[in-house]
Amino acid sequence: MGHTDYDQYRDRYSDDLDRAVSFAGASHEFFTRAKADELLRLAQLQLGDPEGIAALDVGCGIGLTDRHLAGRFRSLTGTDVSPGVLETAARDNPGVRYVLAERDRLPFEGGAFDLAFAVCVVQVVPPADRPRFIAELARVVRPGGLVVIFEHNPYNPLTRLVVRRCELGEDARMLGIAEAERLLRENGIKPIDRGFILLFPTRRSRVLAVEHALGRLPLGAQYYLAGHPA
Repeated sequence: MGHTDYDQYRDRYSDDLDRAVSFAGASHEFFTRAKADELLRLAQLQLGDPEGIAALDVGCGIGLTDRHLAGRFRSLTGTDVSPGVLETAARDNPGVRYVLAERDRLPFEGGAFDLAFAVCVVQVVPPADRPRFIAELARVVRPGGLVVIFEHNPYNPLTRLVVRRCELGEDARMLGIAEAERLLRENGIKPIDRGFILLFPTRRSRVLAVEHALGRLPLGAQYYLAGHPA
């Protein structure tokens, strides 16, 4: 999957992200926390109290998002195809279960989770493999559960700059929200919510209210799509 050796890259991943986003005046932690907060909001809205939710982080990498989610769900599991990154994730997030995945199938029974999410993962999956990837997200979530993906907004020039500056960006083939929504619909997920986030480099409540009001416009650095297994 791409050119980057993820196991060797794991030890410099955070530093590379900070270098890529340095012009924004915020660290990678700011952007990661923003997505975690948005995920919790969506989970609460669609499924109820997160403390009753079994959640799965697909393509978890070194577990950066999990740092902000550990202890918030009834259970949190992460999975990735690279054993080295899972070692790092498990070391940094002892309350999260990590399971090695195969490249074409998630290592879980159908309907095992209430929520499955993937943070900027589809863009590094080869286009020919994306339908299978999305179908697997749908398969492991119970009927009535929720699938959420976050992706970079390719129409935001600053986002394109960040991706170019990041070593992992050489594997990225960003997709617009319309293409992503079509991918979900054609592979077992009925979209129910969508929005653009990270329009402003702050999480102050008044600014967030403005960001959510503008969330339908393709302005933010990233977007989310949420849906139910069809």
